[in-house]
Amino acid sequence: MNRRTILAAAALAALARPGLAQGRPVRLVVPAPPGGAIDVIGRLYAQRMTARGAGNWVIENRAGGNNTIGAAEVARSAPDGTTFLVNADIHLMGKRVVPGLAYDPVADFTPIARLATAPLVIVGHPEASRATTLAELAARMKAEPRRYTISTSGAGSMAHLAAEGLKRRVGAADAVVAHYRGTAPAINDVVAGNVALMVAPLLSAQSLVQAGRLRAFALVSPGRSSAMPEVPSVDEAGLPGLHFLLWYAVWGPKGVSAEAAESLATQFNAIGREAEIAQRLTAMGAEAYTADTPAAFAAFIAAEDAKNAQIAEAAGIKPE
Repeated sequence: MNRRTILAAAALAALARPGLAQGRPVRLVVPAPPGGAIDVIGRLYAQRMTARGAGNWVIENRAGGNNTIGAAEVARSAPDGTTFLVNADIHLMGKRVVPGLAYDPVADFTPIARLATAPLVIVGHPEASRATTLAELAARMKAEPRRYTISTSGAGSMAHLAAEGLKRRVGAADAVVAHYRGTAPAINDVVAGNVALMVAPLLSAQSLVQAGRLRAFALVSPGRSSAMPEVPSVDEAGLPGLHFLLWYAVWGPKGVSAEAAESLATQFNAIGREAEIAQRLTAMGAEAYTADTPAAFAAFIAAEDAKNAQIAEAAGIKPE
């Protein structure tokens, strides 16, 4: 065991000690219902943290308010190593879609590490989309934007930002973006032909594309995915740079020490490198993120928040 490993283990032990001394587990708050991607990923990592001796980690689902109810619970918690948040990219958009939000998604949290990423794909109803390629779709959207509605899993989600980015990139600002309460109802309306398009998580769309019930136009990323290698990236399909990636991460309340945050990030990175975890994430259409640090995550958050602000201003996204 080298010196760095010993120091990391010592810091983690110090982190867990306050909660254990009081007979309390380490809560990992999921701001979404059980069964979704955030919940599943959070449970995978919580189980492994417990197995690795980093305290007794338990999942606590606090759903609602566009993932802000659970986040608010963590924001007002003491930075004593007993409460953390696992959330997706939508966390950063809370202040832009929820009126009177009681916390700042950036300033009131301590970034720990990203856990996983997952691609999004532009899909459409085979007939309602009136196109077979992304180039053809872009031309039709530009010519008749009001004929196109794009469903999303919810206001402020990465899919929402990607839909707004797609509209503006193809010159179809008048196309409608419709928000649903989750991915399932949003994608079901596309399958039924009630809505023409959706920017969907790859995993949610994969079986429907393979069955011919949806048409996949392109991944909203610079490269292809091994899960659906036949689907081109937007760079290949004619809209280079239109990149939006789902990501999942862990935060602590504001004030968690740098040593504790570093130790946790080291543990989460190690878990992501475990073969079983990597395989389970791959089966979900995701990929483990195994090289993060609190500082790198903080820099990433700053860049994402700035990008989100530009998209929100251009799209007129406001709390409502």
